[in-house]
Amino acid sequence: MTRENLVVCTKCGVVNRLPGGRNGTDAKCGKCGALLFSGLPQDVDTANFDRQIGRGSLPVLVDVWAPWCGPCRTMAPAYEAAAKALEPHMRLIKLNSDREQAIAARLGIRGIPTMILFHRQKEIARISGAMSASQIVGWVRGHVSTGTG
Repeated sequence: MTRENLVVCTKCGVVNRLPGGRNGTDAKCGKCGALLFSGLPQDVDTANFDRQIGRGSLPVLVDVWAPWCGPCRTMAPAYEAAAKALEPHMRLIKLNSDREQAIAARLGIRGIPTMILFHRQKEIARISGAMSASQIVGWVRGHVSTGTG
């Protein structure tokens, strides 16, 4: 018996139940109709960030970035490529540290880009500095099983 996953919509923040055996690539939010996994990590606000970490059952990778940060902008395409490789077995989101300063402070962000991996409501790993898509995927898979090859 496969267990269901709880997937938080990045658009509206509603928690969706996704049967464990279902391929989530075409799954849509029951409230707003947005794709739950688009392959494009979404920027989230404070409320959505807290729901992603606290209510979803999938591992969550957070890219903490800022628009003025050159390395952050350089890494953005690699982060998107990593999302295409890792979703729908985990959630990838972005957190703009300029707009969401309270969360950045709460997370103890000292430099950007910083990626933080959460699983079961706990931070399990953190790394700073720009990385390639293959480095991101390898780093994540070294910490959690993503169910992908």
